[in-house]
Amino acid sequence: MAIHVALSHITHYRYDRLVRLGPQVVRLRPAPHSRTKVLSYSQRVEPATHFVNWQQDPFANHQARLVFPEPTTEFKITIDLVVEMAVHNPFDFFLEPQAEQFPFEYAEAQRRELAPYLAAEPLTPRLAAYLAGIARDRRRTIDCLVDINQRLRRDIDYTIRMEPGVQTPEETLQRQRGSCRDSGWLLVQLLRHLGLAARFVSGYLIQLAPDVKSIDGPSGPERDFTDLHAWCEVFLPGAGWIGLDPTSGLLAGEGHIPLACTPQPGSAAPVEGAVDECEVAFEHHMAVRRVHESPRVTRPYTDEQWAAVLALGDQVDADLTRHDVRLTQGGEPTYVATSDRDAAEWNTEALGPTKRGYATELLGRLRERYGQGGFVHMGQGKWYPGEQLPRWALSVFWRADGEPCWNNPALLADERDEAHCTSDDARRFAQALARRLGLSTQYITAGHEDTWYYLWRERRLPVNVDPFDSRLDDELERLRLRRVFEQGLSSVVGYVLPLQANAGHPALGGTVWSTGPWFFRDERLYLVPGDSPMGYRLPLDSLPWAAAG
Repeated sequence: MAIHVALSHITHYRYDRLVRLGPQVVRLRPAPHSRTKVLSYSQRVEPATHFVNWQQDPFANHQARLVFPEPTTEFKITIDLVVEMAVHNPFDFFLEPQAEQFPFEYAEAQRRELAPYLAAEPLTPRLAAYLAGIARDRRRTIDCLVDINQRLRRDIDYTIRMEPGVQTPEETLQRQRGSCRDSGWLLVQLLRHLGLAARFVSGYLIQLAPDVKSIDGPSGPERDFTDLHAWCEVFLPGAGWIGLDPTSGLLAGEGHIPLACTPQPGSAAPVEGAVDECEVAFEHHMAVRRVHESPRVTRPYTDEQWAAVLALGDQVDADLTRHDVRLTQGGEPTYVATSDRDAAEWNTEALGPTKRGYATELLGRLRERYGQGGFVHMGQGKWYPGEQLPRWALSVFWRADGEPCWNNPALLADERDEAHCTSDDARRFAQALARRLGLSTQYITAGHEDTWYYLWRERRLPVNVDPFDSRLDDELERLRLRRVFEQGLSSVVGYVLPLQANAGHPALGGTVWSTGPWFFRDERLYLVPGDSPMGYRLPLDSLPWAAAG
């Protein structure tokens, strides 16, 4: 959900006499590669009697060349633009394989094209010492750039400096402070000495006050803010130019709107030109305001808007009732751990080392809060296309009238405990269940993995791979074969007790249970091959055929 922001920027020069202005070059139009979408832009210049020629400099930046035929006592530039502040991920890019690890070399043709951005100034003592402190060990390129950027933020204090020009890297390191243009130029030189193409960027910075305060870290500005700013861009094969802001230690985001990107800071000055000798009074004003805000989670609808939504909902409900349409609605929130949130189990994988444990803990909390007297069921859930196995579905069920379905929560096993049940436990449970229901235990049947299937699967393996080998391409198949062969093809997986509920005489207590034999061609119950619990893999198609009557 985007926010539309209007930015106003006024630059006003007043002269103490009539003066002639030489050609003035104005670089206050967003660059073509700005990731922030520019919805409208205007530039007004006073005096009105002038000629304007829009150009692109050798580095593809927009610039206006102004010519004033008559003397004047003032020169005023008013910029108005509206941008769409839609959040984007500054790390949303890929690198060419050869550039994924630092250090790397540009291709020869690319190096020639980037020559102006690789030209480093001679090393000075403090710059050389600072470079020596940067680790050159081989590591991910983006990690290296983030570390350098954040190190500059820690080592160079930010200050507002009204003097014209840019400090040399040596001066900035000596003073340990500088303006945004000083730290930006220092970062450019550091990267060039490390063999990376870098350029100086002059632009607008828009920072909006957050709707809610951050719970872990800085919350940002107290009010909406804009100003002229400077930072650095580095060229990474596969990603292009990536912005680094050493003032904040962050990558450039949607609030960074580049105006001019050049090899040298002098070529990125917002206004450049000559004027007759005179006394000058300079005024500079910038403001930003929100002109459109879409409702969002952190700043939802106003009371009036919400009342209109409710009224529309009532109308829809009435129409559905009139046409006898019945609808149900459910929710499916997605949870991500507060720690290690980039792990595969929170992004791409169905399970991982912690997800199932967190889910079990949450299920217990939900049962305690909402489902007192309820019971827990852990079974199969959705089966997504392309995945070998269905996901798990952890459910808790309870009666709306408060009547308990389960009286002893201590009997509900917690799989987070270290103890694991065996097939012997399953056999004792089946026998105890049969006796509790008043049935014979002779029809309890052991279940086995399909010996013939796994022997056939083993014969299909390459001659130099055995079931315990780690070189099988399919990880799930590797784990499956290893598990089956480690437990042994003759091992019992679990036990089955066939049951049927029959309506009994009320005097006998209602339901009467019966059991009986389950016949198999091989006189052994072989499970359907797979990884699911035994109950999902019963060979139900082998049940004896019987007429419907």
